[in-house]
Amino acid sequence: MTEPKTLLDLAGEEQAKYQTPIVMGKLDHVWHDLQTPIRGRQAELIELDTEPGWRTYRRSVLFLLVTAVQELYPEAQVIAQFTANKGLFCEIHSSAWTLNLERTQAIAAQMRKIVAEDRPIVKKTCPREEAVALFTAHKQPAKAKLVAELAQDMVSIYQCGGTEDYFYGAMVPHTGLLDRFALDYEAPGVLLRTPDVLTHGEVRAYVPQPKLSHVLSESEEWARILDCQYVSDLNRLNRTGQMGEVIRVSEALQEKHIAQIAEHIAGHHDALRLVLIAGPSSSGKTSFAQRLRIQLRTNGLHPISISLDDYFKNRIDTPRLPNGEYDYECLEALDVAQFNQDMLALMAGKSVMLPLYNFLTGEREWHEERTISVAAGEPIIIEGIHGLNEKLTEAVPRANKYKIYVSALNQLNIDAHNRIPTTLARLMRRLVRDYQFRGAHAVKTLHQWPVVRAGEEKYIFPYQEEADVMFNSALIYELGILKRYARPLLEHVTPDVPEYTMAQYLLSFFQYADDVTDEDDVPNNSILREFIGKSVFFK
Repeated sequence: MTEPKTLLDLAGEEQAKYQTPIVMGKLDHVWHDLQTPIRGRQAELIELDTEPGWRTYRRSVLFLLVTAVQELYPEAQVIAQFTANKGLFCEIHSSAWTLNLERTQAIAAQMRKIVAEDRPIVKKTCPREEAVALFTAHKQPAKAKLVAELAQDMVSIYQCGGTEDYFYGAMVPHTGLLDRFALDYEAPGVLLRTPDVLTHGEVRAYVPQPKLSHVLSESEEWARILDCQYVSDLNRLNRTGQMGEVIRVSEALQEKHIAQIAEHIAGHHDALRLVLIAGPSSSGKTSFAQRLRIQLRTNGLHPISISLDDYFKNRIDTPRLPNGEYDYECLEALDVAQFNQDMLALMAGKSVMLPLYNFLTGEREWHEERTISVAAGEPIIIEGIHGLNEKLTEAVPRANKYKIYVSALNQLNIDAHNRIPTTLARLMRRLVRDYQFRGAHAVKTLHQWPVVRAGEEKYIFPYQEEADVMFNSALIYELGILKRYARPLLEHVTPDVPEYTMAQYLLSFFQYADDVTDEDDVPNNSILREFIGKSVFFK
């Protein structure tokens, strides 16, 4: 019997038409690995130098790392933790030894050896029970639990040499493609760096991000406190009636951190006059700013809040993008000179009439009732995407500014080798919020997301280490609640629009997590309420 034609067969026929290697494909607009049979479905090939192509590459290099460790140190376990320092930080645990530079170099050499051998990465399908037994024997209980709870009877497993693993998403078909990576020893683990769509095939340069690494490590510790590192843990806590406690402890951990930030500002309130809050989309910056304001009040302060949006230039003076649209994301869209003049005046105890930007007319307005002043030693809270950029407040001395970076740095993984990317966790938040409060359906949000991400890469992430403190707004339980809101929105995205592919990708994440129905336990000042509703800060 003739084997059915696969995407890999089609790639062999079509490769000459592409600039970079074909690494995955689509069947009926859904992403698949190249070993998938076409079976009459509409096929599309995807080359390496694309966002989904490099995502497949990074996943495959992680499997390469897992394989190398397994071959050198069979008793060791690789745990993919988080993205920092422009790479993926992974811990490598062994009961027999502690990771060091020499062992890291040996692992990297073994990875290069496997690449040189150009081994096939084979996808095989086996019964779910067989996969559970396999991962139980390999001492991967989280993965065994994850696979045991999948709805399908048959499970796809990837094999490289003698290493078998379950990965969420496609793999490249052979290891010879995986020659572009760097592995750095970064105690207590390793940093795995690969290219991405922004580096055009070059391995990401190492960029030290000690503050980001610290807050991510702190979030990892919070997950341990909650006994909830993987989705299977969240499901267990949900099924045993412990979710209310998880919610309350998660919220208490965040409130404790906000209180500590407020206490620091209060302890230096004569100097720290301008509190600047910035972060990427859907990080909960507005709720954070309100909770910080309340905590500052408990310290005897009377902060005022000012919106950077009111300092937009008149629309006619706003810079434009190459396609002719107005660029409201760039710093030049703001009247930086007027903003600095007003902040210095307020800090000097003078009265200032704040502008009001009219989004309908595209012009600034001034009204007498918007004249404000602030007492000496009282903080001024500013929230906006450029808050960490010194150019925004260049006239204000650095000693008078306190910069806070807020981001939803997801600490819950699917299992030890499968992460839930922070960007996707934020996208789920934005999908729900845009529909709930802005009347935007999922197609619009998904369509805008690449533009939003490009703006973050340009205007936010380069400045995150400028922050004096970082705050992680992610809540370990939120996936199970957001799922209930986001899933029906994504299910309404139809195959005739380009956004269908991403919608299906997000929907497939939800297969791992149970619905969390204890929504009443989420307090009305929770950052999550900014997205699902009933927030005390959004009447």
